[in-house]
Amino acid sequence: MSDVPRVPPRYVPVLTEVVGAAARVEPVPPAPPPPAAPPVPVAPPLDAQTLEDQLLHRVMQRVDLALEQQLHDAVASMVLQHTHALVPRLREEIEFVVRQAVAEAVAAELAQRPPA
Repeated sequence: MSDVPRVPPRYVPVLTEVVGAAARVEPVPPAPPPPAAPPVPVAPPLDAQTLEDQLLHRVMQRVDLALEQQLHDAVASMVLQHTHALVPRLREEIEFVVRQAVAEAVAAELAQRPPA
């Protein structure tokens, strides 16, 4: 994922401009539905508050997805940094444990040998 912020377009049409432009376009006559198909219910026109709520909901979904990915990347980076910092300490601890286990094993082996 790129760290370069996306630049929004300079001009974004508002909904009334898009709807107005669509109304000015010459409509193409629709093909008749198949005879067995039930009629499609027509959605009632939406008021400005409903449109704003829908837009807000879609924007929040996009923000949520972007934040989820960015937080995932940030946490992964932080965990990797901490893991790298732990490596020397883990190595020392492992070396100590291995030396101790080897010393105990050698001592036990020497204790079980018959005297020469």
